[in-house]
Amino acid sequence: MKNKFYLIIASLLLSMIGHAQTSNGPQMADSFRSEGKIYVVIAVLSIIFTCIVAYLIYIDIKLKKLENK
Repeated sequence: MKNKFYLIIASLLLSMIGHAQTSNGPQMADSFRSEGKIYVVIAVLSIIFTCIVAYLIYIDIKLKKLENK
């Protein structure tokens, strides 16, 4: 019963946070988009995400080799 209560409270708080962020609109994103810098941000985030995924795959392969030994 407590878990359901905590889940309800958490979902209400998260919905309030999400609503609070959309009230004024993202001015920084608009300025990045108008200056063309948004593509640099997307490229950097894509590179970081790709590196993290590649590292996780590398660790998984290494772990499988250790498990087989």
